[in-house]
Amino acid sequence: MNDRLPADFAWDADAVVVGASAGGIEALFALLEGLPAAYPLPILVVLHLPEHHESRLAEVFAPRLALPVQEAAAHAPVPRGVSFAPGGYHLLVEPDRSFSLSCEPPVLFSRPSIDVLMESCADAWGARLCGILLTGASADGARGLARIRQAGGLAAVQSPQEARHPVMPDAAVAQADPQLVLPLAQLHALLQRLGGQR
Repeated sequence: MNDRLPADFAWDADAVVVGASAGGIEALFALLEGLPAAYPLPILVVLHLPEHHESRLAEVFAPRLALPVQEAAAHAPVPRGVSFAPGGYHLLVEPDRSFSLSCEPPVLFSRPSIDVLMESCADAWGARLCGILLTGASADGARGLARIRQAGGLAAVQSPQEARHPVMPDAAVAQADPQLVLPLAQLHALLQRLGGQR
């Protein structure tokens, strides 16, 4: 596994989906800070929250990011910028690339579930999707990232050696066969590359 993004790496993506759990707030700031306000791709994010915990992630991230930041809303078209899954619901993307919310039971003890969002995104965008899995203390996201790979998309994982909690990236490496396993600084460079910046 390389610890740097190959200089000639290229991928045509129309959307990015990111999953994180324990240690994820710091990892997400490292991933997203510095992306420009005009970044062209939607970035959909699930960060595990305690059950019955109201999400304030959009409020926390908006002041520090140049990108538009919002909490995903049912039936709304997927917008450019960063969209966080609300607390207490599974977030999905429909084939028409609008959001939907589900009260189905938790997956691997989590609702919102990274697997659920990633699998729906794989169905919506296929090979033009990039999935990124960060630090976490469960295996949620490994199955979803594998679905992205099966659909022809790009799967990237934070280096387990760097992750505050390596269980999630280790599970993704074992189950999803990601094309890229990189430290956060290089995953940030990947997002820049996908958005047309060098």
